[in-house]
Amino acid sequence: MALIVFLRGVNVGGHRTFRPSQFAKDLRAFDVVSVGAAGTFVVRKPGSLAKFRAALQAMLPFETSVMICEGRDVLALETRHPFGSKAPERDTVRFLSVLSKAGSVKPSIPFALPAGGDWLVRVIGASDRFVFGEYRRHMKTIGYLGQLDRLFGEQATTRNWNTVAAIMALLKGDAGQAKPVRKADRAGRKPK
Repeated sequence: MALIVFLRGVNVGGHRTFRPSQFAKDLRAFDVVSVGAAGTFVVRKPGSLAKFRAALQAMLPFETSVMICEGRDVLALETRHPFGSKAPERDTVRFLSVLSKAGSVKPSIPFALPAGGDWLVRVIGASDRFVFGEYRRHMKTIGYLGQLDRLFGEQATTRNWNTVAAIMALLKGDAGQAKPVRKADRAGRKPK
């Protein structure tokens, strides 16, 4: 089964920048496909996890946290319908955060950040290594998303739900139907 790789904190704010498409080409022996600019990859022929992880680490031009999930776990998210059938509110972005391992801390869900007043991040569910929620496009949003590490007791990296949908389309073999993922689909940035 395919693997999904999520790199933490790359190509954000000019830090730890690299070209994901070139990175995927460098790992072509594993049939790697780049999804977006935030360091998300579908690995269609990973072979041995240890061998793939070693090749991945050797190719990274900088040190960063790497979260690897099995493709079937990501596909299972589709059947859970974490957001229900209701369309998102205007100027609200749905997201998935992937924890480095199942959270050692279980906060009471749902919750919003900041806790009082107008929220910028709202967590609506969590299952194993996955945290589901919505955020509003605002410059302070990324700071609130960063608090998920402390709240769940593990490192987290966050992707727009559009990126998750593109991953699912690749896993199901209909990548041509996947919506393109724009660079602006990161927290706090508006699309161009």
